[in-house]
Amino acid sequence: MASSSTSSAAAATLLARQLKQMQTDKDIPGISCGLVNDNKIFEWEVMLMINDDFKYYGGGNFRAHLVFPPTYPLMPPKLTFQNPVPFHPNIYPSGELCISILHPPEEDKYGYEAASERWSPVQSPESILLSVISLFGEPNDESPANVEAARLLREDREGKSKEFRRRCRKCVRESLGED
Repeated sequence: MASSSTSSAAAATLLARQLKQMQTDKDIPGISCGLVNDNKIFEWEVMLMINDDFKYYGGGNFRAHLVFPPTYPLMPPKLTFQNPVPFHPNIYPSGELCISILHPPEEDKYGYEAASERWSPVQSPESILLSVISLFGEPNDESPANVEAARLLREDREGKSKEFRRRCRKCVRESLGED
């Protein structure tokens, strides 16, 4: 049992250092981090402020919780968007994000992802959140968590419908407290 609590203490120390670095680093645009509760280093609250230049989600401010396991950095955290949950192909309606780098570092039983695309201990909260922001710029409709959003995105790209764009603008307005 000592090794379990030792690894948890090491994870807590690492996370405290990474949080402090992210809070003081002014070179990370569009990301704000803090703790959900001052006594719980394993639960972060993040705000992702999406650049106005992004086609679908520009100007949005999306809140999420990043929850780290006691085995971090060997195992990945979970990122769950808070209400309003963005309408996005890679975000389940429950708010949970589906992105390869947050999948456990094991072989994909479905053969979709290479091991190199999955979680690795070299990832950090900063690299995770930068990947999430890039996903707002380039949603992945290949393996959707939200099938309806993926379908509408494909229709938008093909010029068949503007429904995806309309739904994204609505969630951006909601994220700003305008709806």
